[in-house]
Amino acid sequence: MTSADEQRPTSGSSWTRRGVLGGLLGAPVLLLAACSGDSDKGGGGGSTGGGASSSPKTSVAKITVVPADGVTDAPFTEPVKVTVTDGKLSSVKLTGEDGKEIPGQLASDGASWASTGPLISGTKYRVAAVALDSDKLEADANTKFGTASPANTFIGYFTPENGSTVGVGMPVSINFNKPVTNRKAVQQAITVTAQPGVEIVGHWFSSTRLDFRPQQYWAKGTRVTLKLRLKDVEGAKGVYGTQSKDVNFTVGRSQTSVADLSADTLTVTTDGQVTATYPIIGGAPEHKTWAGKLVISEQYQQTKMDSATVGLGDEYNIPDVPHAQRLTTSGTFIHGNYWSPASQFGSANTSHGCIALKDAKGASDPNTNGAKFYASSMVGDVVEVINSGDRTVDPSNGLNGWNMDWATWQAGSAV
Repeated sequence: MTSADEQRPTSGSSWTRRGVLGGLLGAPVLLLAACSGDSDKGGGGGSTGGGASSSPKTSVAKITVVPADGVTDAPFTEPVKVTVTDGKLSSVKLTGEDGKEIPGQLASDGASWASTGPLISGTKYRVAAVALDSDKLEADANTKFGTASPANTFIGYFTPENGSTVGVGMPVSINFNKPVTNRKAVQQAITVTAQPGVEIVGHWFSSTRLDFRPQQYWAKGTRVTLKLRLKDVEGAKGVYGTQSKDVNFTVGRSQTSVADLSADTLTVTTDGQVTATYPIIGGAPEHKTWAGKLVISEQYQQTKMDSATVGLGDEYNIPDVPHAQRLTTSGTFIHGNYWSPASQFGSANTSHGCIALKDAKGASDPNTNGAKFYASSMVGDVVEVINSGDRTVDPSNGLNGWNMDWATWQAGSAV
């Protein structure tokens, strides 16, 4: 008799083998189905994926930019050039570091472009260019470069100062620190305008000096603007300007004075009215005072005057001349005088060429004639000297271009 323990494995073993077999038979079916599915997908992808996996077409157009990308010392005097082979340029944009676009000209055949606007020295630029080939495929170029700064430069020292108030005879005077040979280019880069408007003309006294003035004295209250646009202007071969500056000044009240060295008087006229008459001393016969219209260019409460500086040896050396106002570069002043006898003022000409008014030592008394005239004056006022017995002052000797007739003044312009 068989025990229950001996019978259970036989019966159970048969059920278990069938279950295992069924599982094994089912597995290949699932694997085949999975493989079949992958194969179908792969085949479908092969018919459409071949195009996606191939490289897209690239434009055959080739763009070249000069100056090349990364250049830091490109010449600012030469245009930027963009060229293309196997295509045509459709757009070119050249911009400075301030974002402003520099104009240019595209060739009629589309093969090249060149800038037409000026570049600025010491400045960074960007170029963005686009071209199309015969298949309308696009090529582009994006480059950066910088321009060099000039090694040899010049500047102009100007008068009057920005923001100043001046007399009606004040010209605009510019002195260059290096000789200018390209006068036209330099003068074209400088403009002087006035409000109310008046014709203003430049005159070259030399290769280093250019003055501007109207035909007649400025009207009182005139606002004048000097615009220096000398940066990168070639003043002489290889010598470039550096300035880009505006200077504004205002013409104050109208005051002119007449120094009559026959009567030995100085008559002051302010806004059309005679406001003062002072007795004066003029130049002695051996040291006559220049005649003509002389413009006050500098003012000193006190200054030293030494005859050696004007070629007169040791005739005088006065360390504290009061209320001195310069009239010429060569050394003519109208000034206070405390050392001459009071009787000489208005009756004798004994100076070394200057015009003197009675004054106090140390410029200490505001009630003296020298002090009062000084207080009423400003740079740009005109002192006209008559009956001096000497010739008219050279127009270039100080700010004295008013001693040149208008036609001659105009003839000295380079534009």
